Amino acid sequence: MPDSSNPFSDPQVLRAAIRAGEFEGPTSGLGGDALQANLVILGGTDAADFLRFCQANPRPCPLLAVGEPGDPSLPTLGRDIDLRHDLPRYRLWRDGALVDEPTDIAAYWRDDMVSFAIGCSFSFEDALTRAGIPVRHQQNDRNVPMYRTKLPTRPAGRFGGPLVVSMRPMLAADAIEAVRICERFPLAHGAPVHLGDPAQIGIGDIMAPDYGDAPEFREGEIPVFWACGVTPQAAIDAARPELAITHAPGHMLVTDIPSGRAEAMLTGVNNNKT
Repeated sequence: MPDSSNPFSDPQVLRAAIRAGEFEGPTSGLGGDALQANLVILGGTDAADFLRFCQANPRPCPLLAVGEPGDPSLPTLGRDIDLRHDLPRYRLWRDGALVDEPTDIAAYWRDDMVSFAIGCSFSFEDALTRAGIPVRHQQNDRNVPMYRTKLPTRPAGRFGGPLVVSMRPMLAADAIEAVRICERFPLAHGAPVHLGDPAQIGIGDIMAPDYGDAPEFREGEIPVFWACGVTPQAAIDAARPELAITHAPGHMLVTDIPSGRAEAMLTGVNNNKT
C-alpha cells in the first residue's frame, strides 16, 4: 500500500518519475509492497530458448509475464507499463558482451523483441522489514550484493551457466524467520538457497560481490543467500546472443501487483506462453 509520506511508495508515481528521467537509482525499498521484476529482452529464436531456460530453472527465473513480440507493454503487471522507459537503468549486450548501461532503450527496440519479467527478491524485503528483520543494504542506501556461484543451472538451448545469488547479512534467529517468510513468495525466488559459509557455493570473497555493492556485516551475523534474477545475465554471457537487453542489477521494473497476492493474480503465466 502506498505511503503518503513517500511518493515513491506508489509504483505508478515511481515509474512516472523514472520515465521522466527524475530517478535512476536502485529500487530496493521502493514501490511499497509491489512485486518487482528483473527484465530480459531477446529477439527471434533466442527468445524461445530463453523461455525454456526459465521453465527449467524456476527458482532463479520465476516467470511473472512474457510479452508479445514487439510489444513493450506488460498489461498483466501494471497500467501503462512501457519497458522502453520504465526501468531506472538497463544493460545492453551484444554478442554476450556488456556494451552500455542506458537509462532508456527506445533506440534499440525491435519488432521481434520478446520481454520476460522475472521475479525479484526485492519483493519480499517489505515483508522482512515488517517482521522486524533489518535489510542492511536498504539501511545503508546501497545496492544488494550479488555473486556468481559454482552451482550450475539447467541448460536449455544456448542458455546455461552458473546460479547467481543475492545476499543479506542476518542474525541466525532472523535467518530462520526469513526462511519461513520467504517461502510464501515463490515468485520472488522463495526461501534462501544457502546459509553460512560462502565457500561452500563457490564464493571466494564475500566482500567482493560480482554485482551490486560490498556488504556490511555486524557482530553475530551470517550471510544468507537467495537465488537471484541476475542469473540470466550470466546465461547471456555464456550464450552470446546477437542482441540482449536486461535490467541493470538492482534497477528493477516495479509493477502494480501486491507481492502478497502475486501468486493468485498471476497463476498460469508460465503455462500461457509455451
